[in-house]
Amino acid sequence: MNVPERIAALRRLMEDRGYDMYLVPTDDNHQSEYVGEHFKARAFITGFTGSSGTAVITQTEAGLWTDGRYFIQAENQLAGSGVTLFKMGEKDVPTVEEYVEKTLPEGGTLGFDGRVVAMGKGQALEEAAAARKGSVNYSEDLIDLIWENRPPLSENPAFALGVEYTGESTESKLKRIREAMKEEGADVHILASLDDICWLTNLRGNDIEFFPLLLSYAVITPDEMKLYVDGRKLTDEMKEMLAGAGVSIHSYNDIYEDVKALPEDCTILVDPDRLNYALYNNLPKAAKVIEKMNPSILMKAVKNDTEIKNIINAHIKDGVAVTKFMYWLKKNVGKTSITEISSAEKLEEFRKEQEGYLWQSFDPICGFGPHGAIVHYAATPETNIPVEPDNLFLTDTGGGYMEGSTDITRTFAFGNVSDRMKEDFTIVLLCNLRLARAVFLEGTCGYNLDILARMPAWERGIDYKHGTGHGVGYLMNIHEPPCGFRIKIVGKEQAAIEPGMVITDEPGIYIEGSHGIRTENELLVRKGQKTEYGQFLCFETITYVPIDLDAVIPDMLTPEDKEQLNAYHAKVYEVIAPHLNDDEKTWLKEYTRAI
Repeated sequence: MNVPERIAALRRLMEDRGYDMYLVPTDDNHQSEYVGEHFKARAFITGFTGSSGTAVITQTEAGLWTDGRYFIQAENQLAGSGVTLFKMGEKDVPTVEEYVEKTLPEGGTLGFDGRVVAMGKGQALEEAAAARKGSVNYSEDLIDLIWENRPPLSENPAFALGVEYTGESTESKLKRIREAMKEEGADVHILASLDDICWLTNLRGNDIEFFPLLLSYAVITPDEMKLYVDGRKLTDEMKEMLAGAGVSIHSYNDIYEDVKALPEDCTILVDPDRLNYALYNNLPKAAKVIEKMNPSILMKAVKNDTEIKNIINAHIKDGVAVTKFMYWLKKNVGKTSITEISSAEKLEEFRKEQEGYLWQSFDPICGFGPHGAIVHYAATPETNIPVEPDNLFLTDTGGGYMEGSTDITRTFAFGNVSDRMKEDFTIVLLCNLRLARAVFLEGTCGYNLDILARMPAWERGIDYKHGTGHGVGYLMNIHEPPCGFRIKIVGKEQAAIEPGMVITDEPGIYIEGSHGIRTENELLVRKGQKTEYGQFLCFETITYVPIDLDAVIPDMLTPEDKEQLNAYHAKVYEVIAPHLNDDEKTWLKEYTRAI
């Protein structure tokens, strides 16, 4: 079936079952940002494959809500589908809740699968439906009834990280979680977010492509932790390790019935953004529910000394791979056949040469020329184009290593690129540098610093429709809360920046139909000086790959900018050159030269 046929089939089911409106989000049962093949219901019903979006279907309309990263992609993929694009955050565009409140018939029924809708989102939808004297039905996955040959749940085996990688045992982490529970007055803490559970258990999985996560739930009390997981994924050694930490193993779906049996007088700590609506509704009605961000979110974001050492090692390995890739591109573009897809494959070849490499840390974004303007572009056999001289090539990629995950964007110039492209490239470089050299007081949040990155672009009347940076997990989610750089407060990204956090710095400029530029490094938060005014913090750049000087206009840089760029390139040469052959070393010397 094509998309219009799928929507027609869904509408017939809706009519049979009495639904006036049906909502299909991006999420899985755990509110993951990226999901396994089994959970790609929104992509199935709309044809839009981006990582963020919500579909709402009525008998007469079909809408898709997504953010600025995906406007161009969504317009292309939704063409001819009968699905209308709602550009989130744009003027006069209603939110999903506003649309429900306006469009649901009086007394109508809104349906969705409660397992793939976050608790807080479900409550908001409930309120929107109630405003129309309507109701919600969260008991059915209608997509499952029309999706023939739907991929099954992943059965891939898990793997464990030793303390030499994590720097902390599960027993120690559980102790910290229980201390946080005690401070909140909670007897029970329910976890459904995969990254929190993987961090806590020191387990990783392969249930979501590119992301080493394990489908699981957890219930934590002062005396035990119940881990709900497909036990076939765990080795006897893993089970023994977990048992030693007081963790018992239970079947993956048993949690839905088990939470019903929690004591009526218990106090339960849950994160409304990271617990699904169906699971929340199974909690005892008399129980007291504390709605707060999972305490593991902040614990996980602040890396310990072992993790920091490993992460820097991962970036050295990744820097070697990406620098070799840059050298290969510079020597071969215009001389041999290279495409967006073949270049991504070549880059992974270089990464595979590095010890401890596992897999790519996300779907590679390799966009040449106009494709670079599609912020989260993913080349397909149908869109794949050659990489040729006289234009820019944007590559946003990452590697998953035993020592951590990396995320790097480099835009490369080939041949004679236009003055406009060089100006835009240099503006993006200025944005990147200005944020990287920030010095700020402890207690500062990411949204306080975002303006430092945007100012060089804003001074020229330019902006980009995405955050400037996000936290990065340790061999986990590549987008990790609670910190990031954004001009607006989004969700829980309100936590203060702390030493040990790793956050990306990735401003960009995107000119539709022409070119796209993004320059991304990862920043490690370090302590700076302490004075009578308080503790100051600063950033250490831990990405080690040249920024393409072929596209830089030196006259646009201040002396301070030049000094900063030259110091960065000197560090890149110092760290990466020992791992290169003589020809690569000579080339790197030229591409890290002082300007």
